[in-house]
Amino acid sequence: MNHIFTINPEKVRLSDMILPERIQQPINSLLQEYRYIDTLLKYKLPVTNKILFYGQSGCGKTMLARALSTELNKKMKVISLSNIVSSKLGETSRNIAAAFKIVENQEAILFLDEFDSLGKERDYDDTDNSEMKRVVNSIIQLIDALPQKCLLIAATNQINLIDKALVRRFETRLEFDLPTKDLLDDLYDSILSKFPTQYTSINRSYGLSFSEAKNSAIKQVKQNVIESELSKEENN
Repeated sequence: MNHIFTINPEKVRLSDMILPERIQQPINSLLQEYRYIDTLLKYKLPVTNKILFYGQSGCGKTMLARALSTELNKKMKVISLSNIVSSKLGETSRNIAAAFKIVENQEAILFLDEFDSLGKERDYDDTDNSEMKRVVNSIIQLIDALPQKCLLIAATNQINLIDKALVRRFETRLEFDLPTKDLLDDLYDSILSKFPTQYTSINRSYGLSFSEAKNSAIKQVKQNVIESELSKEENN
């Protein structure tokens, strides 16, 4: 059944990320809850264990999920949508249920990327969409039964497509916008600090996602290195 999941990439720490305060603060609160989870559960206090990340692509949703896996020392199971969605009647719901069961047994993190592909708004006037209605109903039931020591993280670029009953299941919903100029400068400074100063002269672009800005900076640093090596060869 592990074919349902994709392979996790290398670990990421929260300190590797640059987050706005409106995201950093609830993440810090979540980490504190899990630090004292046994005491909270002793008093029958619920722990935040269902989080929805939504907004711009390339702004850190997947990276933050990986960082939480590291900070909480929990395995993160990432669902492969291509493997879990089936054309066979009822098979998609069974695959999702199997994924939840594995996560429950391991007290792990379940990461559902591109969540809008699974949790689309139910259209009860669309008789051809009965399978998607079953999938959404199944996910709702599984989320409601999720044990407190498991963590569900869903991510989407299109929250407007997700069934509203599903959205309400998430106690914490965090929106990821394009980073501000100050946050991008922090990112550029962090990237450039790893290289000798002769390679760090770059044009800083703004109005980009973190991913786009990182790619732009690295590309320019590489070009600076190559031009420096070419200059050395010409002078020899």
